[in-house]
Amino acid sequence: MIRPAGQHKPKGDPPGPQRLIQLWPERSMGTARAEEGTDRAVSTGRINRTKGIALAAITSTAVAAGVFFIQTGADADPKPTLEQAKAQVAALQHKAEEAGESANDLRGQISAASARVKALQAGIAKQQTQVDAVKRQIGSLAVAGYQTSGMTTTAQLLLSSNPDQFLSQASTAQAFAGQQNSALRRYQDAQGKLTDLQASEQTELAALQSVQAKQNALKQQIQTNLDAAEKVLDKLSDAERARIQAENEKEAEEARDSRPSRDGDRMDLPVPVSGRAGIAVQVAMAQLGDPYVWGADGPDSFDCSGLMMYAWGKAGVSLPHSSKAQQSEGRPVSKSQLMPGDLVFYYSPTSHVAMYIGNGRIVHASRPGKPVKTDPIDLMPYNGAVRPG
Repeated sequence: MIRPAGQHKPKGDPPGPQRLIQLWPERSMGTARAEEGTDRAVSTGRINRTKGIALAAITSTAVAAGVFFIQTGADADPKPTLEQAKAQVAALQHKAEEAGESANDLRGQISAASARVKALQAGIAKQQTQVDAVKRQIGSLAVAGYQTSGMTTTAQLLLSSNPDQFLSQASTAQAFAGQQNSALRRYQDAQGKLTDLQASEQTELAALQSVQAKQNALKQQIQTNLDAAEKVLDKLSDAERARIQAENEKEAEEARDSRPSRDGDRMDLPVPVSGRAGIAVQVAMAQLGDPYVWGADGPDSFDCSGLMMYAWGKAGVSLPHSSKAQQSEGRPVSKSQLMPGDLVFYYSPTSHVAMYIGNGRIVHASRPGKPVKTDPIDLMPYNGAVRPG
């Protein structure tokens, strides 16, 4: 009898082989003893065959039970409730954002390494031109030397159409040899510099490729977490998934509807603010409802640091595309001294950035699956703030 995993045998069942042997009472050892006068060798053979059948039955039963247990375990992952699914999806999307900001943090390294490689490649091209020029000069000197190398100085004097001119030229022969040596030394120096530049280029290329590999691994983490979030949603019913989608669409619509209205050239902001900070706040608030997309910096989609870079860029302040890097830009300010436009950072290590807009609220590109929106400043673990510009 194959029982599902976890189901106990009735207390009356004898253990293992004894129970299986009882399934064939005419072949049991007790019956063999009752048949007096039969050949004991035949009885013994039957007993051995019975044990073999029992063992085979036990093995088949164990294998079947194991398969049943594995299948049951694979299908045992319970369907989450709607609220549980939302919590799991939010956690996975946050992990995706963390990986995204770590990948963003490598942008500066990649940019700097790429610039160094480009500069070295330009230097290599210039140095190669110098090497080629010296090689041509050495070639010309070699040809001139070859044309007279087969004759003695006396023979050249006798055969010369102008002996006086030849003697004048001969007086410069030593200088000509020195010119050849000088050209060779210049070639060696130029070739040595070229070799050094090429070696430096290979070193920088290796460093660049290493950082790019790290960024690609982080990009894969982003996708892995987003795929896992989709698998959680796949466990829900069609009606539950439709409900979540409707809620997300409603949240995005409400965010768009909450964009400050314009009065002429001025925007009605939660707290009056002017100057470059005012421009940055206006620009950030004008993006309410736009979708979160990793690596995006506008104009229609953003990640968290991309939104800050875009908003402050419109105000004439350049920021890097990384929440960690942005925390080093500007003057640190305490939480009690926050003003609209200040950048607020979250988690440790830093993996999210928002903009303070006053009244204890922030505007930010929150996470995958959510729009640019406003939230209370204490929605996430606070890590610090800076004032750009």
